[in-house]
Amino acid sequence: MASTGLLAGRLALVTGGGSGIGKAVCQAFAKEGARIACVDINKSNAESTVENLPTDVQHAAFEVNVSSANDVKNLLKDVTSTFSTPPCIAVNSAGITRDNFLLKLDEKSFDEVIDVNLKGTFLINQAVGRLIAEHKIKNGSIVNIASITGKAGNIGQANYAASKAGVIGLTKTAAREFSRYGIRVNVVLPGFIVTPMTDTVPDKVFQQMVLPLIPLARMGQPEEIADTCVFLASNKSSYVTGASIEVTGGMLM
Repeated sequence: MASTGLLAGRLALVTGGGSGIGKAVCQAFAKEGARIACVDINKSNAESTVENLPTDVQHAAFEVNVSSANDVKNLLKDVTSTFSTPPCIAVNSAGITRDNFLLKLDEKSFDEVIDVNLKGTFLINQAVGRLIAEHKIKNGSIVNIASITGKAGNIGQANYAASKAGVIGLTKTAAREFSRYGIRVNVVLPGFIVTPMTDTVPDKVFQQMVLPLIPLARMGQPEEIADTCVFLASNKSSYVTGASIEVTGGMLM
């Protein structure tokens, strides 16, 4: 039963929970007994995720723009009020792309990706970390979702790669600073995962250019990222912090 799972009795805040990796994280965490605060900029998507979670514990959906400091501040108030406790786990999965070649990339597209992917992750890390410290909550864990692109770069994704490289650096710094409060902070670097974000990649491009780079010869599933997040959120990883874990099928970039 969920009440005896790895995350039983814990409250997890998951951004980008309305679809893709974030939705899979909500499902995996709920199966392990966690209560879920599902956060998405699209409220109906977040509600849809929550409606399909196990009903033996409380879950709730929240509409938030993670790039807004005021939105994030109000989110943590709402979550704490709804569940009568701050979250002890946060997974930052909210992310967008605005792809174009570097010489054609406009300032607006660059700023939007940095705001959501990097600034949003910073704001959630800061807000959740502060609450865990103030309330002296034990076993705090923050899991940030970056990308292998943040390590290797990718043609047409200067803004996305920069944002995800920033998330990696942010994670390693947060891990050092938050350790005094008993909070572990780690980052997952997915490769090509079947999500709405990768649905835009033409099949021909994937078969000819991407697949040959993946030793396991397939795209990953959101559930495979979610399972890694379960490990990092649970006490099974009690001595793991500041780590970058690649979940890429061995992708060579």
